Amino acid sequence: MDLNAEDFILLLHPAIAVIVVFPLIGMVVRMAWQTRQRRLEVKAQTKSKIPPVVGAEHVQLGRWLTGAVVGIYSLGITYPIFENIQEKELLSKEPFKVTLIVLLYVATITSLVFLYKAQAKVWRGVFATLTGIGLVVLGFQDGVYRLDNAWFVSHFYYGLVAALLMVFSLAIVRDIYEDRANRWRTTHVVFNCVALLLFVGQGITGTRDLLEIPPSWQKSTIYQCNFDKASPGYKTCPPLAPPK
Repeated sequence: MDLNAEDFILLLHPAIAVIVVFPLIGMVVRMAWQTRQRRLEVKAQTKSKIPPVVGAEHVQLGRWLTGAVVGIYSLGITYPIFENIQEKELLSKEPFKVTLIVLLYVATITSLVFLYKAQAKVWRGVFATLTGIGLVVLGFQDGVYRLDNAWFVSHFYYGLVAALLMVFSLAIVRDIYEDRANRWRTTHVVFNCVALLLFVGQGITGTRDLLEIPPSWQKSTIYQCNFDKASPGYKTCPPLAPPK
């Protein structure tokens, strides 16, 4: 089996997820637990063995995780979007649409960068909203493997919601420390517990999608298969050529 450049590009998304994103998730979750344990021990006026720096490290790693999740999501949708543009020759047929897609990428990345730097609540809200809109609109471009008819077990939808939750968490970091009623902290915990479940789902659905999306050398055969559930020959494929 020979992998060409196209196949290596497709493998970048799961490879970076395994090497970078999931280890970061583990570290962030552990530090979140330690931060909570230390807070409870201090509140109970007992001596804690957990160092005070754990809270700051949790925030820093959380910021890295947001960038990693948004980045891996963007990487996952970029190749199919531009593959569709190339296959349908949209650059010559619909240059305005292609230009808008490119500009949307630039605007989304720029908004995320400004979100990292923003201090005022209003600007954090603006840049978080713009980043989220960009992620959603880009994700619904032609060519992206979404499984719209099975969205509840879709790797794409899990990833999109997880990325939006990470952007939201980044936007409310300052509010968590300024809110003495702990409403933002509770919101942060609930939303990130949901995100953690989505990441678990990502691991499962991503493995499934690796089996469903064929490498380049299999496409000519796989795309001739019958996937119409209404037909009697459902899930049948043409016979393979005999080995030479």
